[in-house]
Amino acid sequence: MDFNVRKLAADAGIFFSRAVQFTEERLGQAEKTELDAHFENLLSRADCTKNWTEKIYRQTEVVLQPNPGARIEEFLYEKLDRKVPPRPTNGEILGQFMLEAAKEFGPGTPYGSTLIKVGDCQRRLGGAEREFLQTSSISFLTPLRNFLEGDWRTISKERRLLENRRLDLDACKARLKKAKTAEAKAACEGEAVPDFQETRPRNYVLSASASALWNEELDKAEHEMRVAQTEFDRQAEVTRLLLEGISSTHVNHLRCLCEFVEVQAMYYSQCHNYMQELQRELGRSPHSLEVNSHPAGSPTDPSTFLPLNSPSLLETDALQIEEVQPPASGTRKAKVLYDYDAGDSSELSLRADELITVYTVPGMDSDWLIGERGNQKGKVPVTYLELLS
Repeated sequence: MDFNVRKLAADAGIFFSRAVQFTEERLGQAEKTELDAHFENLLSRADCTKNWTEKIYRQTEVVLQPNPGARIEEFLYEKLDRKVPPRPTNGEILGQFMLEAAKEFGPGTPYGSTLIKVGDCQRRLGGAEREFLQTSSISFLTPLRNFLEGDWRTISKERRLLENRRLDLDACKARLKKAKTAEAKAACEGEAVPDFQETRPRNYVLSASASALWNEELDKAEHEMRVAQTEFDRQAEVTRLLLEGISSTHVNHLRCLCEFVEVQAMYYSQCHNYMQELQRELGRSPHSLEVNSHPAGSPTDPSTFLPLNSPSLLETDALQIEEVQPPASGTRKAKVLYDYDAGDSSELSLRADELITVYTVPGMDSDWLIGERGNQKGKVPVTYLELLS
């Protein structure tokens, strides 16, 4: 391998000089070129934007993919520039297990048919989640990552370059100040001063040639300072333009955030509709909530299979909705959460967001209440209500 020894030595010298410069600035032994207040505000705003964007990005990743192993796998695939293999969501896996279990138990059995309905709903929920994750990643995570890995890296690079230009400018200012001080001292005292290599005796009498050397050194220092000032000003302007672009970044991130909220709202609305549909299907299903409430020894007994949400036959005979009277106390108001279609004449149909009066009667199943709306009366499911105090 070919090493450039001179360049390596020069870089090491620059690094050491700047380290000394930083130390002297911290100790107050060297002057430091300060940036204007507006520039400092831009720097502070940029740092704040970077820090919070990074935190929001990381936490959004956690919300969308709670599994750290899966996040690491996706990161590796991205770095290797390979497509992430399709991965089923937890809802899709659960739905598949339920459908396979239904095949084993028998699709015609009450449990099997309910497993099919719930499993299909879980698969749809899982599919909606997968679509939500993909859309959120494209519309929200990708712009944040592009800022952190693109714009912010450019800003950081230019800021480091500006800091180097500032150090060069301060070093030139220090050399110029030193040269002016030495020239003034030599002119006043009219006697020799040590040159930069300390090779001349201290009692050396300043000659015309030595005076010319000091003037030349001063001119050189002034020229270097002007060049350093020009480079610093140019770099400060470039950095300032990049920092002012943070306002455009905020506008872009605001738009992406609104899109993320819309996608999230659509996803939850989809899930809500799926669950409402599933509840209606289970409420209408004649077998979904049936269990064997008696021993298997009397298959001809008509009371062998009864829905959980239905009273016994004796209770049914005794419970005539038209004859039920509300108790003297114990009636409550309830808000209807979802639409409900009555399954028979003993039930009361409901509409979402309406208010009804509800109460219970002895011997009635705990999953049901008696509901009244004006002159209408009937059984209503508790799960469709929000009881008000």
